[in-house]
Amino acid sequence: MAVIDMLAAEWLKLDRNLRGGLALVSSSPSIAVRGHVLTVSGIAFGTAGLRGKMEAGYSRINSLTIIQTSQGLASYLLKTIFHAEDKGVVIGYDARHNSEKFARLTAAAFVAKRIKVWFYEECVHTPLVPFAVSELQAAAGVMITASHNPAQDNGRVVLSLQGIIPPHDTGIANAILENLWPDRLSWDSTIVDETPILVKGLLAQISEKYYNAVLATSDASHITKETLKPEFVYTPLHGVGLPYMSLVLQRLGLLDGMITVDEQASPDPNFPTVEFPNPEEDGALKLAVAIATHHNVKLIIANDPDADRFAAAENVAGVWHQFTGDQLGVLFAYEILSRYPAESDRLQLAMLTSTVSTSMLQSMAKHDGFHVEETLTGFKWLGNIALQLIEKGFNAPYAFEEAIGYMFSDVVYDKDGVAAGAIFLTAATKWMTQEKLTPWGKLQQLYEKYGYFENANTSIRLSGREEIDASFERIRSLGTPYPTALKSRKVLRWRDLTEGFDSETPDNVPALPVSKDTQMITCELEDQVRFTIRSSGTELKIKRKIPPSYLKLEI
Repeated sequence: MAVIDMLAAEWLKLDRNLRGGLALVSSSPSIAVRGHVLTVSGIAFGTAGLRGKMEAGYSRINSLTIIQTSQGLASYLLKTIFHAEDKGVVIGYDARHNSEKFARLTAAAFVAKRIKVWFYEECVHTPLVPFAVSELQAAAGVMITASHNPAQDNGRVVLSLQGIIPPHDTGIANAILENLWPDRLSWDSTIVDETPILVKGLLAQISEKYYNAVLATSDASHITKETLKPEFVYTPLHGVGLPYMSLVLQRLGLLDGMITVDEQASPDPNFPTVEFPNPEEDGALKLAVAIATHHNVKLIIANDPDADRFAAAENVAGVWHQFTGDQLGVLFAYEILSRYPAESDRLQLAMLTSTVSTSMLQSMAKHDGFHVEETLTGFKWLGNIALQLIEKGFNAPYAFEEAIGYMFSDVVYDKDGVAAGAIFLTAATKWMTQEKLTPWGKLQQLYEKYGYFENANTSIRLSGREEIDASFERIRSLGTPYPTALKSRKVLRWRDLTEGFDSETPDNVPALPVSKDTQMITCELEDQVRFTIRSSGTELKIKRKIPPSYLKLEI
């Protein structure tokens, strides 16, 4: 029997829901399964856990792979965390197709291992899960979401106090392979309702603490009746963000200025008004722009569907400018810097950014005397390194990466789109009232102070991992050990974090961690040109990042 037939036969034995049809359209289960990628290795951990299309197959998201990965995680936690069964696991889910079902199956898998489950009783935004993990000192957290992926996708983010980084990611992956046969209880999604000893409701216990943390971090002390408050359009892009953003802004006294995009206000897993529910994508803010223009409002803010990312756009002299993730990142950095007590040592202030993000933060640090730490992409790295810096005596209140993700450590050691929205608007009120500057005007002021930085980011969608890997091998074939020039520009530095090579270090070993599971090459050329090409941790795409070159403005 061919390997693919053996895997298909095994799948039919394991998956109770196959004939019920999670995204199966064929009348012949064997043919349907055989048509998908059936690899026992399953879905690899990306920058944000596991994501994929909801279909049958070990490399897809479905009831069986959710149970298998949950059992593996449960087994790993029991082996590596003292009293993991009592510390428990936090589980949340968004409003995508099958998210609640997958969350319940996840809970059942943990209960089958006698591990306590802290379960959010309704769909929530992703930051509430890591917040609860920290608040409860839980063993781990699981969020069922595919964030801003297309409607046919779903996934799960695994969260811990220290981040799922090596060796934990490999340890969990190995534990999954050791726990492929589903426990009988793991198929029982009613366990959440019927096992009060092991399953505890969470929303009422955590939500108020979360709101208080966001309010404290937003620092609305300058807002009075005389404060200029921005009018703005808000869209949650058919996701779960509206109730959380509304309540926070109401308590900050900023809700009256908000106009909601009604067509995108309620959760809708089909995302009917956008091709991709990602505020970074072209056209995603089209409806918001139309409504803002109709109401003569100059500012737009947005979250992605699980509200862990934040985007903004401003109308400047009749032209809409959508802030890049890097531009918002430095605006937040300056706001954090401006709050830092004058009597405190700025050398103990640390901010973090990813290796594909703007170098403007380094320029600010050089000018103003604080510490910058660069990490790999993903908030599992940014959050983990922030905690390490705090252990060394640093104050590490903030981190960001160019993919519109912003972390405020006093709320959660992960990206948070609601906290970002609250801090952005409170900062905007200060700039408008005290300096007569809009956010775009403030950005231009920062360029004048620190230098002008411009970037160009693009992505290419591909059909599979094999095509992505082949593309990177073609890049590596340009030279040995690396090309000496690209077109007319000399290559000054070549860093390959997949193969483990850095031309700049004495031993050619990169300072940043190396991973064979992620493709990433950074190249520095003459004339201060720097770019990174990497595979996405969440989608089948290659991202080309050209971080800002430094240019002094002529004033």
